[in-house]
This record gives sequence, C-alpha cells and structure tokens, in this order.
Amino acid sequence: MNRLSVRLMLAFVLVILVTVATAASLTSWSVGNQFRLYLTRPDIWPRRGLADALGVYYQQSDSWGNVATWLDDSPPKPGHDRHPPAFRHPPLLLADDQGKIIYNDRHTRIGERLSTTDQQDAQPITVEGKTVGYVLLATPDAAALDGPELNFLNRLRVSLAVAALIAGVLGIVLGLFISRMLATPLSVLARTARAFAAHDWNQRVPVQGKTAIIEVAEVAHAFNDMADELQRAETQRRNMMADIAHELRTPLAVIQSNLHAILDGVYPLEMKEIGTLYDETRLLARLVDDLRELTLAESHQLPLNVRPVDGRALLDGVAGKFALAADAQNVTLSVQVPNTLPPVNADADRMAQVLQNLLTNALRHTPDSGRITLAADATTKPGAIEFSVSDTGEGIPNEDLPYVFERFYRADKSRTRRSGGTGLGLTIAKTLIQTMGGAIGVESTPAQGSRFWFTLPLENS
Repeated sequence: MNRLSVRLMLAFVLVILVTVATAASLTSWSVGNQFRLYLTRPDIWPRRGLADALGVYYQQSDSWGNVATWLDDSPPKPGHDRHPPAFRHPPLLLADDQGKIIYNDRHTRIGERLSTTDQQDAQPITVEGKTVGYVLLATPDAAALDGPELNFLNRLRVSLAVAALIAGVLGIVLGLFISRMLATPLSVLARTARAFAAHDWNQRVPVQGKTAIIEVAEVAHAFNDMADELQRAETQRRNMMADIAHELRTPLAVIQSNLHAILDGVYPLEMKEIGTLYDETRLLARLVDDLRELTLAESHQLPLNVRPVDGRALLDGVAGKFALAADAQNVTLSVQVPNTLPPVNADADRMAQVLQNLLTNALRHTPDSGRITLAADATTKPGAIEFSVSDTGEGIPNEDLPYVFERFYRADKSRTRRSGGTGLGLTIAKTLIQTMGGAIGVESTPAQGSRFWFTLPLENS
C-alpha cells in the first residue's frame, strides 16, 4: 500500500469511479427531466389525443359542466363516443375560454384565472375554429409515463450504464499505465542510488530523452550530475591520499635511512648529517602546512581580511622582495601598472601570497637573461582587475595545461620536492583567489614562456 504505483492506481480508480458515477447519475437525472418536459410541449401531447378528446367532449356536451367527472373517471360515459385517452396523462389545468380554471386534478386553483405566462404556455382547445378553453400540462413524473416513454428512458439508462462501465474500465487501464510510467523511473533511480551507495561509481540513471516526463528527467539529470561530482571527488580523494603518501614517503625514507646509518656507525654524528635531517623535517613541515592551509581554504574556514587593496603598491612590494633573487639569476623583473588603478576587494596578505607563489615558479622556470613581468589591467574584465605574472621560460606543454592547478601535479616530472616545492602552491593559489571571488588561469607556449593571471573584484562591485 505504501508503494507509489499502488497509491497512484488507487487514486486513479477512486477519481474515475466518482467521476463516472457522478456524470452518469447527473446525465440520467437531467435526461429524464428534459424528456418529461419535452413531452409537455404543446406540439407533443396533442398528438396523443388529449386536446382533441376535450374538444369532442365540449362539442357533444356544449359546455364544460361535468368535465371534471369525465376526466377523473376512466370508463366510457354513455352517450359519448369519445372519452379521455387510455393513458396516464400528466398533471393538467383546464380553463374555459375566459381563462378561468375549471379543473385541476390536484384540486387547487379552481376558480382562479390563468396568468399571462400560463395562458401563453397553454394549448388552446378549438371547436369549429372557435377557442372554447385551454389545457395546461405540468411536467409528468415517472409514473405518468406510458410504456414507450418508459422503455425509451430505460434503454437510455442502460446505455449510460454501459458507457460509464466502458469509460471506467478504460480509465482504470489508462491509470494503471500512467502510474507504472511514473513509478518505474523512480524505482530505477532507487536501484541506481543503492548501487552507487555500494561504491559502484559507474552507475547512472538512464534518461529516455524526449519521451521522458520532464520532472522525472530533471531528477535523473540531477542525480547523474551529483554522481559525476561524487565520483570526481572520490577520484581526487584517492589520488590525493596516494600523492600525500608518496610525498611523505620520500623525506621519511631519507630521515630513516640516515638515522639508521648513524646508528650503525656508517655516518659519523656530524653537523652535516644533522643538517641533512633538519632539511628533511623542514620539507615535511612545509608539506603539512600547505596541506592544512589548502584544507582550510577549500572548506571556506581560512580566515580572510577582505578590504580595499591598492594593487600598484602590492605589486611593487612583491617585486621589491624578489629583486635580489632576480638579479642573482640575471633575470629582468619589471612592473607594468596603469597610472590609475582602482582598488580591489581582497585580503592583501593572501593576494601577496598568490603573487609570491607565481613569481617563485616564474623564477624557477626562467633562464638567465630572461624576463619576468608583473602587470595589472583594469580593462580586461568589467568590474574586476586582472593581475598577471609573465615569464620567458620554457613554457608548459599543451597536454599539461589543464592540470597545472591540481594537487602535486608536475609538468616537469624530473624535479624533486626539494628543488620544486611541495606541488601544492598553484592549488592553494587557485583556492585563495576563488575564495576571494576571483578567477585564475594560465596561458603558455612551449619554448616561449607562460603567463599566469588572476582577477579580483573592484572595491565597489
């Protein structure tokens, strides 16, 4: 009883039965009433002889004197060759030529005069072209109808009952089909969800295209989108765990092997060996700090002090910090900022962290006599400022561009963490920029250089 298809079917059956029964009852009642009204029309009852019989009675009696007795008694009267027709007539009023009521089988209104409306609805009784009275018929009840009329109404009621039965059966069959059509996709969705919960990540809900119900198709698309995101997140989680394990294994292995060698007397306990172990612990600490910062940023728990920031001053400050390192590598470091640069809404420290990360990568990949440019442009995107770090280094292969912001990804597989960082800098930079309401990207041409850019919203946007 709690299944959707059963409840839909019961609802359809109930609605169909109530609708068909109500329609059939109302139709039968309406047709019966209208048929009896039809029989009271002046051009219908006279054909059955009532008006003619009354006219003959008046002609033979020359008055309406005993008409009440004649109408109330069914046996033929001596001296009259015509008598009331042998049928149950409907309730009637008989009035003389002045409109005075002289007979009413309900024994009311005797002596009253017909109203203007009654006289218009009444059937005149004529004898030799002269109106001698009026007969007014009321709507007959079922008992006043003869066999042919009753047979007609009974056949009509049977036809209505058969039509109602056929309509009800067709409606129930159609309701069963519709309920199954509605419930089946939901059952498929439930089975797919259970399979997906059992870690069958490839399960998806099939969508039937144009024949599918729009709402059900939307639920299926929403589930498939959710499944895609969960599968992608699960894949990233597994890759991240594998990458973290791999990144931690190398410095731990170095520390373990060096300590074992010192304990075995292979390496003397000297400051040089202690320094090597200390460098490995610093690498581990930096990796753990980067992972913690990335986790906080992705969960939107990293505290940010967003306020108006002067982009020109920030770029000049970052360039000043890297001036000596650039000179040491014989790399030209320049800043290109328009004279009027509106402030942006950002956390100045986090923005500087992103620029420093991009600038460190640029210095690492730019050869001697190369050039690095820090720039800002207020015309690229409406409502935002675009900041960029461009270099003339070896560039990034096209196949690696979509992955440069992923955790632990390295375009140059030969670099170690000691020379290339933790592999989380660009991922952290992307998360920080997105958290501050901006976007980040990269453009690169192999052997010509790379350009990393990010946008931040203007102060009043």
